[in-house]
Amino acid sequence: MKLNCSILLILISAALPAIGAGPTPEAQALIRELGLREADTAAYKRPDWNPKRVVVMLLQSMGPNTAAFEAQLAAAGDIELVFDRSGNPAPAAEIMAGADGVLASCSQALLDSATPRLVWIHNYRVGMDNCRGASDAQKQQIVFTNNKRLSGPGIAEHSIAMLLALARNLPAYAQSQQNSRWDRSPTRKATFGELKGKTILIAGLGGIGTEIAWRAHGLGMRVIATRNSSRSGPEYVDYVGLADELHKLASQADVVVNALPLTAETTGLFDKEFFDAVKPGAIFLSVGRGPSTVTADLLAALQSQKLFGAGLDVTDPEPLPEDSPLWRQPNVIITPHVAATGSDGTRRMQIIAAENLRRFIAGEPLLNVVDMAAGY
Repeated sequence: MKLNCSILLILISAALPAIGAGPTPEAQALIRELGLREADTAAYKRPDWNPKRVVVMLLQSMGPNTAAFEAQLAAAGDIELVFDRSGNPAPAAEIMAGADGVLASCSQALLDSATPRLVWIHNYRVGMDNCRGASDAQKQQIVFTNNKRLSGPGIAEHSIAMLLALARNLPAYAQSQQNSRWDRSPTRKATFGELKGKTILIAGLGGIGTEIAWRAHGLGMRVIATRNSSRSGPEYVDYVGLADELHKLASQADVVVNALPLTAETTGLFDKEFFDAVKPGAIFLSVGRGPSTVTADLLAALQSQKLFGAGLDVTDPEPLPEDSPLWRQPNVIITPHVAATGSDGTRRMQIIAAENLRRFIAGEPLLNVVDMAAGY
């Protein structure tokens, strides 16, 4: 294959750390801190495991950390790495030829360019909705891993920031500041009150939801939650219900957080029936996926003042159209799907991507394996 400025081919020398040398201290700390889980089965037990060539998409969002990321990957073991710097949605077919694994943002274009030899895709993102187009054969052949739990701390802080801003009516004061007005009139309007003693419902007690729950508990809130798999949760969560208890728990909550992945079951979950069940005067936060909320029904709940306010990092559609009435709601904060940015998420992503590459080469159990049937 002819190399150009967008592709760098590196053959790791024998002088680098031996295969199976073990995770770095940074990786060990993250695995422990975030409770990352490894697969039940070691990679080498797969009959098609024979790693020789891995393609790595380098994203613009990695910025100045790119060189350090390349060095981390280069230290993972004895394998041929091909770095794709093109910025395209997926590596070109000639780059993917002969690849056993790929580190990338999963997309339909990537799936279409995969060859039967590909046995591992590490998705830089948490959401797997862009991988929905994987064929049945690909779901059988390929092990999918992702960034679950790695963006949790940043998204949790963003969620709490939106909650505090809404509770203290900061959007109204920000508008006054833009107009150079010393306006105390918002103090005469209905207030949400202090967070201490209020109940927050976390819909989706996964990696992100758990981080939000811990912070909310630290603010003195009573934390309840739902999860699809079990009723288990950390000690600072007062009650964990199953998915079918969402409406009942929403009637008790002063704050509801959508931290759910997008699946067939969660698409359109937050609809008119849900908002009718919500406790009057609640705040709704959405940091999961936009299509899990029916935008028209959310807007109606805001305009009728059933909701005190909403903090939305995700919307449906994205980008939110300029003429969407949501932009003009005084009790809404909208951020453009950026909750995971501006934090240590990129650093964590790079550490775990390199650790998974090391495990793939060494034949060890991979981290953050996705159940493609469930979608997370």
